[in-house]
Amino acid sequence: MIKKAIVTAALLALSVASAQAAPTHIDAKIKTYTPVAGVAGNLNSIGSDSLNNLMTYWAEGFKKKYPNVNLQIEGKGSSTAPPALVAGTAQLGPMSREMKGTEIEAFQKKYGYKPTKIGVALDSLAVFVNKDNPVKSLSLDQVDAIFSKTRKSGHAEITTWGQVGVTGKLASKPISLYGRNSASGTYGYFKEHALKKGDFKNTVKEQPGSASVVEGVARDVAAVGYSGIGYTTSGVRAVPLSVKDGAPAAAATYQNVLSGTYPLSRMLYIYVAKKPGQPLPKVVSEFLKYVLSKEGQQIVVKDGYDPLTAKLVDNQLKNLK
Repeated sequence: MIKKAIVTAALLALSVASAQAAPTHIDAKIKTYTPVAGVAGNLNSIGSDSLNNLMTYWAEGFKKKYPNVNLQIEGKGSSTAPPALVAGTAQLGPMSREMKGTEIEAFQKKYGYKPTKIGVALDSLAVFVNKDNPVKSLSLDQVDAIFSKTRKSGHAEITTWGQVGVTGKLASKPISLYGRNSASGTYGYFKEHALKKGDFKNTVKEQPGSASVVEGVARDVAAVGYSGIGYTTSGVRAVPLSVKDGAPAAAATYQNVLSGTYPLSRMLYIYVAKKPGQPLPKVVSEFLKYVLSKEGQQIVVKDGYDPLTAKLVDNQLKNLK
């Protein structure tokens, strides 16, 4: 049975989500899901907070097709997925980053083979500001200078909005920083790709979930934070980003994710334990096929993320064989 509190939170998050420059339709070549006989049992998912709402919606849709499947969804952070897969307490390990080498080694030590990675959605990891903040764009060098105390980009430290071109009353205000805790895959991805593996400032207000990051930014006109684009609300705005100072900035749109011009584009994953040459348990395999179906990818759009193309779907389905 899906945890009621999680479902409620997911519905609330969706109800306040604002429209973004996202696709309005799914690749016509992606196939519709066809139910099969004999799917029943327990299905547990432990992992990413960024994928928490998506996993809940997918679980709801899957449950309607297979009433004899009992689903449990827990999303406290990507770092909780590998240990759960190793321990066997979850068959599904959603992650907003790829597994680290040490996590793969721990899995391989237990099972004798590596985990299987299935891409399930696309995301433009967003740098959010308050809706009333007029900042036009930021470079990753500036983002590093805002969030990092080590500033591996070499940029001078940035502490006020005036240093990135904002004028008026907000110019002199200190930048208020919101971020995720270290259990989060979004934290790890942002640290690697935006901070060049540097260290976060001690003044970053670490939040237990993406929704609370966005809520904090929506309440504070001087705030900036980061999370998956699926957590967009009417109180925040995703800032266009460039790779470096002076380069053209790209908005966090589906087109820019597909083209690779948005610099914090990423794939979202579900990891599973699949023994080479052997099929996955039917309930696991069919859940993943549902996720990668037209219906499953429509849910991706509904939740504010970006769907896979038919070519990407085909590549992921090959990993299930």
